[in-house]
Amino acid sequence: MEISRSKTEARQTADKAKQDSKPWIRRLGRSGYMAQGLVYGLIGVLAFMAAIGAGGQTTGTSGMLQTLAGMPFGEILLWIIGIGLIGYSIWSIVKSIADAEGKGSDAKGIITRIGYLVSAIIYGGIAFTAIKTAAGGASSGGGGSEQTISAQLLSQPYGQWIIGAIGAIIIGYGIYEFASGYKEKFMSKFKAGEMSMHERKLARRSGKMGLMARGIVLGMIGAFFIQTAVTADPSQSKGLDGALSELSNQPYGQWLLGIVAFGLILYGIYGIIRGRYEHMSY
Repeated sequence: MEISRSKTEARQTADKAKQDSKPWIRRLGRSGYMAQGLVYGLIGVLAFMAAIGAGGQTTGTSGMLQTLAGMPFGEILLWIIGIGLIGYSIWSIVKSIADAEGKGSDAKGIITRIGYLVSAIIYGGIAFTAIKTAAGGASSGGGGSEQTISAQLLSQPYGQWIIGAIGAIIIGYGIYEFASGYKEKFMSKFKAGEMSMHERKLARRSGKMGLMARGIVLGMIGAFFIQTAVTADPSQSKGLDGALSELSNQPYGQWLLGIVAFGLILYGIYGIIRGRYEHMSY
């Protein structure tokens, strides 16, 4: 009994020492989650404004950054987003290579860790665009990157199969996000003991609807990629802006767009809370 308790205490001491040795990595990760939340929140605000006819637009990250550049204090926000997303990318690389979340080396763990690496590349690109825009550089227009990537892949051997696989993976992750939100599994990631009752309630409500909304959007993006694979037409590939535009074109589209946009705003709030209170074991 004493030996077992000693081993447990030794493991806890080692974990605490491990955490204390790399506080800067966790700070990068936390700032990154907050920056990611800010990005999705702003996209949600623009889409919600479009849904209610208040002059917003259904745009992706590039369009949102360009819109932000023309607003008061927009350049400051762009710098904050860019630097924060660099932190998110570094943290994603740490999760992928050092297995900071303990996903393991089985097939499921390897796929998850590859996903972290892909996420690091994507958000690193967004960070570069944000900083370039803040520094006065020309930003690429919203949209088009998915079509470019698809066109390049279609010119390669087995390109249609690769695009189809990408679409299936995106749909799978969208289902995972939706289920995680619906079942409120994400709450286990928080340091609940450090949160007030109001913060726990806000985290649960924003995370639930936010993850479900993001899951729906990811599922649509994945479906666009599969449609590209079937038709061999790169113009069928669409990102976040395409998914939101497609929603608005459906029956009761403005209502659907408004609900999903509000969900993305909540996902932004969830990301900020996640940055503050998520348990990080590295």
